[in-house]
Amino acid sequence: MNVLSFLFPVFGYISGSLPFSIWVTRYVINVDVRDAGSGHATTTNTIRQAGFGWGALVLILDIAKGFFPAYLALKYTNDSWIVAITAACAVIGHCWPLFAQFRGGMGLATFGGAFLAVNWFSFVIGLGLLLALTITIRHSARASVFTGILMAPVFYLFNLRGIEIWIALAGGIVIAYRFLIDWNRQYRELWLDRDN
Repeated sequence: MNVLSFLFPVFGYISGSLPFSIWVTRYVINVDVRDAGSGHATTTNTIRQAGFGWGALVLILDIAKGFFPAYLALKYTNDSWIVAITAACAVIGHCWPLFAQFRGGMGLATFGGAFLAVNWFSFVIGLGLLLALTITIRHSARASVFTGILMAPVFYLFNLRGIEIWIALAGGIVIAYRFLIDWNRQYRELWLDRDN
């Protein structure tokens, strides 16, 4: 393993630390996206404050933050652990960004971007698991915690046992830990979480 390989996780963290939702909402409506809604720098919070179009832009940029570091690590090292650690560092950067006082988003889009870089089918399975758990549990944060925990075993069942499973393990731990902060949050703005 080349010593330079460890630069990829550093790049992953820096890439993840680019707080697009904060920059976009400041540009569009001159507010900090974290000052309202969920209090997190996320796509959904951007949609609430700046509108769907700007939220869609943030989603694409947040996916790219995970895609490019994982893609480059895969292309230039092809080392499962380096790719997995790079992906996890991108998610860590998104959640605790260097360029935004370590107060960022939740990491799901960036996590998804890493999967798109290595295998689009793993992205589909991961998204399907998240949606199924959200519909079943009817609480986005708890569903995300369980997604982070269960993704690697589900990948194993779907015979996704290469780099994808290592990304699921490394990034899944970060996702599960990050969403614990909202475990008891009462959602009011997302239709899936409304009290009936």
